[in-house]
Amino acid sequence: MSAANAVRTGLRGLGQTLITFGVIVLLFCFYELQITNIVAARSQDRLGDQLARSWAASRPTVPAAATGPAAAPAPSAPLPGDALARIYAPSLAGYEPRVVVEGVSVADLKEGGPGHIPGTAVPGAIGNVVLSGHRTTYGAPFNRWDELGPGAEVVVETRDSWFTYTVTGSQIVLPTAVEVTLPVPGKPGATPTERLLTMTTCNPEYSAAQRLIVSATLTATDRKSDGLPAALQAGA
Repeated sequence: MSAANAVRTGLRGLGQTLITFGVIVLLFCFYELQITNIVAARSQDRLGDQLARSWAASRPTVPAAATGPAAAPAPSAPLPGDALARIYAPSLAGYEPRVVVEGVSVADLKEGGPGHIPGTAVPGAIGNVVLSGHRTTYGAPFNRWDELGPGAEVVVETRDSWFTYTVTGSQIVLPTAVEVTLPVPGKPGATPTERLLTMTTCNPEYSAAQRLIVSATLTATDRKSDGLPAALQAGA
């Protein structure tokens, strides 16, 4: 084989290798951006059913012969992956409410919604409720969170209540900046007096180099028996 033929053969083989590699990359991107979203949507349907059953099972009941006030069963602590609440972002046109799960493991965040960091406050409580969600893939529940400016409202639905949080600001931090998840963000050991919500996601899109932190404070609490909160009535 001449030197020229050897070069052509080598280039042909290199070209075929690059084409194969490109196809693999495209298939991986398709899986990450499309298939994971389909899987996450199915998980959200399942979690929505789980949430409805859980809330219905823990409603106060009164036996036929009873005359005293109804009492709700004592709620059990949520397990990792359990449906915990539902989150709404009414200022983001077209945003579909997501079921929040307990936990932020890789498996938990594949469920299509944000995860609640165990040990942080529960919705409505004094302290810092911390939720983490994907910016891309697996339903991308926090994909548009960079659009939530000061004054935007985020609503968290629990069994009996609507908690409306108003965004106070956002910041970009390194993944190591765990102080944003403290009961009083940035103040280790401080005693919380406010009812806060901190939402974290990767930044920029398609990268985990940084974290986008959106901070909010509780501005309204409504009983579900009274209907939708004001923040959700405009789109009702």
